[in-house]
Amino acid sequence: MTVQSKLSLPSHGLDSNDPEIQKVLEGANKKLGFVPNMYSNMVNLPSMLETYLFGYDKFRNESGFNQVEQEVVFLTISYENSCHYCVAAHSMLADSVSKVPGEVTDAIRDGREISDPKLAALSLFTAAMVTQRGWVDKNDTENFLAAGFEEKHILAVLLAISVKTISNYSNHLFDTPVDDIFKSREWHGKT
Repeated sequence: MTVQSKLSLPSHGLDSNDPEIQKVLEGANKKLGFVPNMYSNMVNLPSMLETYLFGYDKFRNESGFNQVEQEVVFLTISYENSCHYCVAAHSMLADSVSKVPGEVTDAIRDGREISDPKLAALSLFTAAMVTQRGWVDKNDTENFLAAGFEEKHILAVLLAISVKTISNYSNHLFDTPVDDIFKSREWHGKT
């Protein structure tokens, strides 16, 4: 996707002169061991990065999805939003942290069908929520529930969409460069 307009706001590091920015980035650095490029941009509005981090943590810890399912949700949203940065980041996390089978991650990245029926249902429902802006039809919901999920998982998908909208759109606005740690899973858009 062609970037139409890139924001000119600066990227910030741990050495920022703004104490609020510095505080948020120090918290991220303490948790991750580095400050992702995405955070360095998002922190221009500290409350936006704080909101993202809060929602991200809540999804990770309270969604009711296991780690593999969480990555399927995040990858599907980022794919549907054409976010090169988040597809790369969540692909690497899927591979090294969440232990998502490679064929599942690659199927999402390539826009192909997932062979695992439950993960396929999760990805299809998530994609429907994104592309239909929450106006999913009865069949979408019934197929999702028939795969073994509960109605509260629908709200968890919505939480993930909210979080990823913040990060995906921010990455679009900044054309955020992919961090070296995610480079092995760089993604160049929908095929």
